[in-house]
Amino acid sequence: MSATTAAFPAGSAVSQEVELGPRPAYLVRQMEDGLLKDRLSACLSSRAKPTLFSIGHRGAPLQFPEHTAESYQAAAVMGAGIIECDVTFTKDKELVCRHAQNDLHTTTDILATDLAEKCTTGFTPATDDAPASAECRTSDITLPEFKSLNGKMDAADKTATTVSGYMDGTANWRTDLYATKGTLLTHAESIELIKSLGGKFTPELKSPAVAMPFDGLSQNMYAQKLIDEYKAAGVPPKDVWPQSFNLADVLYWIEAEPDFGKQAVYLDGRYSQASFNPAKPETLSPTMEELKAKGVNYLAPPIWVLLAVEDGEIVPSAYARAAKAAGLDLISWSLERSGPLASGGGWYYQTVKDVIDGDGKMYEVVDVLAQDVGVAGLFSDWPATTTFYASCMGLD
Repeated sequence: MSATTAAFPAGSAVSQEVELGPRPAYLVRQMEDGLLKDRLSACLSSRAKPTLFSIGHRGAPLQFPEHTAESYQAAAVMGAGIIECDVTFTKDKELVCRHAQNDLHTTTDILATDLAEKCTTGFTPATDDAPASAECRTSDITLPEFKSLNGKMDAADKTATTVSGYMDGTANWRTDLYATKGTLLTHAESIELIKSLGGKFTPELKSPAVAMPFDGLSQNMYAQKLIDEYKAAGVPPKDVWPQSFNLADVLYWIEAEPDFGKQAVYLDGRYSQASFNPAKPETLSPTMEELKAKGVNYLAPPIWVLLAVEDGEIVPSAYARAAKAAGLDLISWSLERSGPLASGGGWYYQTVKDVIDGDGKMYEVVDVLAQDVGVAGLFSDWPATTTFYASCMGLD
């Protein structure tokens, strides 16, 4: 999936002209004057094309309910060459697309339905001493019950005292305009939909909220079931980048399904460790070289892990340089997940927050990731942004 050599499949069902909308132009116009702004400005009237550099993170959840047919369709229209389905399972062990096994209370209307009675923990209103809460898992309900739900924007108002108030928590920089219809999908349905849109696939095997094995389903069986659904759909391994934060899942695919395993992506969650420092990658275990020796080819940390600031400029971090030196391809996540960048960009920009002062920095970050770090692809909550950049810069 090299940013310079990957090609979108010929004869794709996706139009070679994509709809970018006003956002890329808005971001370019916020930029400081300079060579990058000049080059991007010159592309504003040009046609864009689908690109593997542009990865639809949960579809296009800046404005559409995540992991729904509508969100995936929007991502494809905006030129995302790869679209993500986060994979978990239901009570009857069927694979479905959800960011987490236990997020139905924030990503669907389950609390407003009779199925709320089946939730692990029902709705508890906020009090002076505690926030509102609930926990509803895909493993609480069967596949037909899951399919009866409607997707909504991922949010909850924890100050709420009613279910309707709890469900009405969408951030003010997102929108509920497209949240009246959110069609939930099985993993197999997502494969057929994304295939029909001409896209490629990056399923993420989510860590279960339940103890494994679950009703006879072991972790390896779960990982294998994900791959088996691509085989059943006739999808070639070269079109799939399976992901997991669990290194054991990645190593299982490398060993048991080497054709799929060669593109397996290790989502590096070690940033959550207290000792983690992207300026000292030599302290990581396994090291970059050890990961490569185990057969890992793709490494995917969050954006901030790959960036640093030197003399007031955004540059690749030591982590990024070490990964590339070890021969690892890098993918990063997730652009436009933090909302407006006026106050430093939030969690995804924490190592460069001192130089992030507004949305005009968005394409500076993308440019460093693409040109200096050399990421093969970039997840975005609004794929038009990354599609425009890749098309302008000639990335496939």
